[in-house]
Amino acid sequence: MSDALRLPAGATFLLNPALDRTLAYGPEQRAILSLDGGAAAYRAISRWDGYQPTPLIALEAMARAAGVGVVLYKHEGRRFSLKSFKALGGAYAVQRLVEQRGSADGLTVTCATDGNHGRAVAWGAKRLGVKAIIYVHETVSEGRAEAIAAFGAEVRRVPGNYDDAVRASAEAAAANGWTIVSDTSWPGYDLIPRDVMQGYAVLALEAESQGATPTHVFVQGGVGGLAAGMLSYYWEQQGAQRPVVVVVEPVQADCLFQSALAGRWTTVGGDLDTIMAGLACGEPSELAWKLLSPGADAFVTIPDERAADAMRDLAPLGIAAGESGVAGLAGFRAIAGDARVRAALRLGPDSRILCIGTEGATDPEIYREIVGRDAAEVERSAA
Repeated sequence: MSDALRLPAGATFLLNPALDRTLAYGPEQRAILSLDGGAAAYRAISRWDGYQPTPLIALEAMARAAGVGVVLYKHEGRRFSLKSFKALGGAYAVQRLVEQRGSADGLTVTCATDGNHGRAVAWGAKRLGVKAIIYVHETVSEGRAEAIAAFGAEVRRVPGNYDDAVRASAEAAAANGWTIVSDTSWPGYDLIPRDVMQGYAVLALEAESQGATPTHVFVQGGVGGLAAGMLSYYWEQQGAQRPVVVVVEPVQADCLFQSALAGRWTTVGGDLDTIMAGLACGEPSELAWKLLSPGADAFVTIPDERAADAMRDLAPLGIAAGESGVAGLAGFRAIAGDARVRAALRLGPDSRILCIGTEGATDPEIYREIVGRDAAEVERSAA
């Protein structure tokens, strides 16, 4: 099944044509991400005030409906005060910068964001007394921009999409001597994105300590950092016996899917307009792609309606999940009923599915518009 398969739910499925499960996780891969690096990130992050592992929730009814053994949802809406997994990446990278410099004096950090990464960088900068200047593009909601500013960062809005904001941040950093803390990499800029992605591997370490032994992992795309972080953990640890890793993206911003389809790193253009704002990325991280290209099993794109459906279906369970946060789960649900995909991914009654719920209701107003309930009310119902 080397060609893309269009499904009735509006999703598109692609088995990775470049997948090589016989490839060992060797020095080239460990130079990007490693188990040792993940353990170091965990030691640092677990010492932060307010740290606790986020919940791993069994979605029993969804597992029965999909004909699998277990569906686990790791709810990052309860990650520190940020309601997002991004705290594990951006804030950790800021800490690493300060440690390497030996001081926060004179350090200004900058990045582009759709919301959550910039919020994490701003939060990490505030923790350590670092100045932060965060670039957002024109479709980032005011609620998300205000949440970044609440941590003391200067927020600058620029025309265009996420990738335009990345370029604006990079140009300003070069002109002013600031340090970019980005979750994506490009030629000549790859050390800090390694720290960001390495922090994301803490999710896999936590899930394992909570008893998760997945046969399949459905994980969000974006620039690919989270997917690479999760894949690297299981690949180095379990080799060819690792879980099947499926990367999920919005139809409107499918740079990883298109890269797999083309057989090379590929960008997508346009306004990238999707309710899954945290995944509205047109250019993959080159570092992440070096791992995902040979290591990810499949790629899935979903329309916005599938994400909205998942948000509404999680609310009665007391889970207030954001638009980007549900993408992995929505991708799994979109493909689980297709016999061809089930056979290709070896999905069956013994399958154990892990989905990363990457964010809570990071913009309460948008959440209310989609779900029809207040996020705080939903979360209270879980108590």
